[in-house]
Amino acid sequence: MTIKKGIIVTLGLLMGACVPQRLMEETKAKLNSCETDYANLKKSSQETDARYAELKELDGKNQKSLYNLQRDSTVMGNNYRQLNDKYTKLNNINDQLLDKYNKMLAGSEKDNAKLSGELQLTQEQLLRKQDELKALEAKLNKQQQDLDAISAELKKREARVAELEDVLRKKDQAAADLRKKLSDALVGFENKGLTITTRNGKVYVSMDESLLFASGKTSVEPKGVEALKNVAKVLEQNADINVMVEGHTDDVPMKGAGEIKDNWDLSVMRATSVTKIMLTGTTIDAKRITSAGRGEFFPIDPAKTPEARKKNRRTEIILTPKLDELLKVLGNNN
Repeated sequence: MTIKKGIIVTLGLLMGACVPQRLMEETKAKLNSCETDYANLKKSSQETDARYAELKELDGKNQKSLYNLQRDSTVMGNNYRQLNDKYTKLNNINDQLLDKYNKMLAGSEKDNAKLSGELQLTQEQLLRKQDELKALEAKLNKQQQDLDAISAELKKREARVAELEDVLRKKDQAAADLRKKLSDALVGFENKGLTITTRNGKVYVSMDESLLFASGKTSVEPKGVEALKNVAKVLEQNADINVMVEGHTDDVPMKGAGEIKDNWDLSVMRATSVTKIMLTGTTIDAKRITSAGRGEFFPIDPAKTPEARKKNRRTEIILTPKLDELLKVLGNNN
């Protein structure tokens, strides 16, 4: 038996017991009012369920989008989880209110008004949380765009670094090839007052004083001239090599007078003599060669012994592959 039929039977019994007509009409009016409130509350509950389903679907989409943002920041992630917890709590509150409503088939107008107010407040809170979720999603999308831009820039830089490494590799290979050519050309001189080494992409041909000069002199000895001519032949065949000729002395002060005043003068004049010999009778462009005197200020061995000073009295020919391609890459990186 439905509530309405039960109330009608009750009314009949009351009428049979001579209940006043006015009391019966008041009871009917209360019944109608209760039914209207019930219908309104049921409609509000359905609307709340629909809104809940919509919000739940939207929340699922938001969670999927957030899952795809693998690099979201810790702060944003925490904010999302906090909002999600609040959202779940509000859903639980809503379920509790609906349960109260289902159990409450009758009650005072005061209780019904309170329940309606709580339902409305819950709906407003859900809407606010939805707005917060949308705002958070917008922030995360902006952050993803920024991360994508950074990733693109990093890829560009990686490509430039790879290009630069390739140029450096070619430069090192060119230095290695040059060293082999020099070793082949100077096979009779190497380890006989002449050494060839490679450092930092450059080839160093170091010649002892005993191979090139008499003590305190600036004119090159015949055996030294032969070695320098062999170096010049290699340089003629490799036009993309820059040359630095450096003269070095020991730390013993020069004695006597004349055009050579000190060790620095001696080192400069020896470097110039070596340079002129390599240029004479060759096709080497003089613009490729720089002559410099280092004096006693760059010793190989700083000891104050005859053996150390002998090592320091030397002439170094420093060969550097041209860096035009490398400079071009660096210029493109600006």
